[in-house]
Amino acid sequence: MISYRTLLFVPVALSFTAWTPPNPQKVLERVSSDKACVRVAEKGLRPLAKQQTERFLGKVAEDTANCRGGNKALERRSSVWLDWPNYWGAGDASSKTQELGAITTVGKHLKPNERGVDGALIDLEYQRMELIRFNLNDNKTFENYINGNGTTDGPVLKTWEAMRLPPSHPQFKQVTTAKGVQVCTGELIRNRSLTGICNDIYNPAMGSTHQLFARNVRFETTSPELGKNELARNRHGDRLGLLQPDPQVISRKLFTRAQTKPDMCNFGQGLPDNAKTAQCDYKKAPFFNVLAAYWIQFMTHDWFSHLREGHNDDAKMAMGCTSQKVNNQEQPVTAEQSKTLGCRPNDKVDAGYIAQHEPAPSFDHNGKSYLARAQKTTENTVTAWWDASQIYGYDDTSLKRVKRDPKDNAKLLMLPRGKSTAASDSQGYLPVLNSCDSNQTGCVADPINPAWKGQEAAAFADNWTVGMSFYHNLFVREHNLIVDAFRKQAAATPQADSGLRNPAKPDEVITYQKVTDEELFQLARLVVAAEIAKIHTIEWTTQLLYDEPMNLGMNANWNGLLDKNNPVSNVLQKIVVNRLGQSPQETKANQLYSAFAAGAGIFGLGSHRYQDNPGFLGYLPDKKDIWDLRNLQHVNGGTNHFGSPFNFPEEFPTVYRLHPLIPDLLEFRELQNPNAITKKVPVASTFRGKATQAMTDGGLSNWAMSMGRQRLGVLTLQNHPQFLQNLDMPRLQTETNKIDVAALDLIRDREHGVPRFNEFRRQYGLTKLTSFGDFVDQRLEKNSPERKEQERLVGVLREVYGQHQCDASKVITDSQLNADGSAINDCLGHADSSMVDNIEDVDTVVGWLAEFTHPHGFAISETQFQVFILNASRRLFSDRFFTSSFRPEFYSSLGHQWVMNNGPGEKQWEANEYNGHKVQVSLLKRILLRTMPELSGELAGVMNAFDPWSRDIGQYYSLQWKPKPRAASDESFK
Repeated sequence: MISYRTLLFVPVALSFTAWTPPNPQKVLERVSSDKACVRVAEKGLRPLAKQQTERFLGKVAEDTANCRGGNKALERRSSVWLDWPNYWGAGDASSKTQELGAITTVGKHLKPNERGVDGALIDLEYQRMELIRFNLNDNKTFENYINGNGTTDGPVLKTWEAMRLPPSHPQFKQVTTAKGVQVCTGELIRNRSLTGICNDIYNPAMGSTHQLFARNVRFETTSPELGKNELARNRHGDRLGLLQPDPQVISRKLFTRAQTKPDMCNFGQGLPDNAKTAQCDYKKAPFFNVLAAYWIQFMTHDWFSHLREGHNDDAKMAMGCTSQKVNNQEQPVTAEQSKTLGCRPNDKVDAGYIAQHEPAPSFDHNGKSYLARAQKTTENTVTAWWDASQIYGYDDTSLKRVKRDPKDNAKLLMLPRGKSTAASDSQGYLPVLNSCDSNQTGCVADPINPAWKGQEAAAFADNWTVGMSFYHNLFVREHNLIVDAFRKQAAATPQADSGLRNPAKPDEVITYQKVTDEELFQLARLVVAAEIAKIHTIEWTTQLLYDEPMNLGMNANWNGLLDKNNPVSNVLQKIVVNRLGQSPQETKANQLYSAFAAGAGIFGLGSHRYQDNPGFLGYLPDKKDIWDLRNLQHVNGGTNHFGSPFNFPEEFPTVYRLHPLIPDLLEFRELQNPNAITKKVPVASTFRGKATQAMTDGGLSNWAMSMGRQRLGVLTLQNHPQFLQNLDMPRLQTETNKIDVAALDLIRDREHGVPRFNEFRRQYGLTKLTSFGDFVDQRLEKNSPERKEQERLVGVLREVYGQHQCDASKVITDSQLNADGSAINDCLGHADSSMVDNIEDVDTVVGWLAEFTHPHGFAISETQFQVFILNASRRLFSDRFFTSSFRPEFYSSLGHQWVMNNGPGEKQWEANEYNGHKVQVSLLKRILLRTMPELSGELAGVMNAFDPWSRDIGQYYSLQWKPKPRAASDESFK
């Protein structure tokens, strides 16, 4: 068996056959690279950092770069950006090196392209392990994390007093034993609960509604505008405030989409009657479609919300448009200047809810003082679990908006609507929320805000658009199809074992005919939630991060242990994952557990147990499974919270401020003539109740194709939708009744205490920038139009944020050191007293939009991705229903196989390879075909439903914008 060290650092011995090299320089590069690999292997594993200032930062040693990427990787090591995107095989076909005939004694993973991709995955695992070590800061339990509980070190704690249900909670008595210990049992652990309690059996409140958002950054770095500590004051001087630098000025100068024909766009409102001659310019991504843009909004509605039933605090606050820098001096914005900029000084918006704003308490540990929480905290008003709560509800109020079918209470209500004759429309559409006009007698009104009148029924009803209508209708149809399939099976085999069990009566077999409507409804919810998580993990994310390392990493992350064809899994499952998970040693229990479990597959981890391997959490098909519903350690034992209870950190919503993805106009098409755009529908005309009419008029399958074909916007500067900068908000009852959502993103981040961009990067273990010029992509030719445009935008950044005379005596951070071990100071490596860019003041959203140096195929920045590395895995690690409770006892046999096989029946496979891999027909594609069979022709050959459906995907992660033959006449390719 190959040793783990050999697996990671590949060649320890090489043998070559003779060959005739086509290029002598390539030969020399390969020889140099292979020798570097030998030296890397001799040095062994790099140690994990023991303190924050020793972190990996995504930058490798010279030999490592040479081994994994040759000259290109060596040349780019001086960049502030990550090294792994420069490795062989980590980009498109041009990133691969030509095979020169070298033959290794160990196998293909010693070849340059393979070791480049493997090296990228290694780098990512190191980052994940160090993120777990340094970036879990919970606002309720941080003191436990540092001090432990007297017998157990903090990073390996598994239960917390703060995660108990309070005496006032309705389920308090159910979960509290005579000894005062809280344990969830029986019906409480059978299904996903409404409010998210009892996902973790021993921490009932974890992940439930109204828990405090956690933090990934150290508490001392939050709310820098308050200047609560010397480092923050040194870092920013007196330059920061809630409205400083001015958020509307930033929005108008750095976010606004330029228009070649402003009258044809009309600030994103398009032309009368949705005329197809309307034109709103935007920077387009070639490999991501509008379905993907709306998908992430659909996801965030499930994960987090600072709102309370669609509103913030009643107090109103200004939104800026009052000052700007002119020649590096702050000056008031005049009326004429505000008109030129397009901003509005009289805009006001409701203030965000703050849970705690009094000074944060502190505590001491080993002679060092720590804050016990962030300077300000906020609550997550929805469940933090991936539980489809936006569909099924998260509290008693939202549950009243969930409409069950009175004819079959296991189903959600769908009604016929519109004139569409598509084959799928017999499945119906969501009903409209009851608002009950004053002249209606006997009407029972749904709990809604007045602004939601006319919308389709959904638990999470805020920020409703035609995109939300699409996904809610899609997954409600899927829910009902699962119910139909179960009922069909029950009719065929009524006495057969359904696989379901009631934890309150674990020995009782539940046959198909015994399954109640409520049990069927809840198992369908479990299946839908798992489907959504699976789509996001291995379809949306792999298209968002479109390259080979991410494709391999995300697929292994999800189902490695269950996928017997995965060579990484075959090696890693031989490592006793659970012994690491149960180890009292923090390094093994957390960091190494993360590497092995994530590499081998999180999904289903711990859902099997074996007599002769009692601690192994993987899947051993040749062993007898003794997993037992009566054993709570089996039910709950596949989760790992890494010493900090799971909730989303405040920084997570920050990196999901993705408004540039949305175009101003939606290009509507019809299935009978897919290559023609029949009208251009302003997104703003599909908000709230208007979405109902848009969906009724267009039909679900036409909207699917329209959004599937249209490209979304690039996440970059000067690419925000104009309609969002001029959004009508009559409910505010202000002088303008408008807000600038792009400016509001900045205000909310400042309200929530998010550090500014450079310190944000340092906190997440990334290299600091020393000037605005660092944003320019050095891979571009110096005189190329792209580089000149980036340099222009850097000039705008400097104009907006300004410069200051630096003071080298002021240390600005203790989270990172310079390469020579010295403290980072206000001059950031420049000469003392020189004029330096105010790079430390840049808002985090602005910073990652300015990151022009992306890894190949990344729709997001490396800074955003660093936040995902930690949190995207944690929400799987921590969820019992994706790990040890992913079992037929909870999902039913039919539901369990439905998730595993992407639908009913056996797995289906695409006829052609996808970027060199044989792949299953994707889950989202199969759902689209199940719910809208009329899409079969349009989806033929589509490998990932988030890739524009008419794009020829080319070879090996190509980003080309070229039509498939059937789309040659499509207007979007002109």
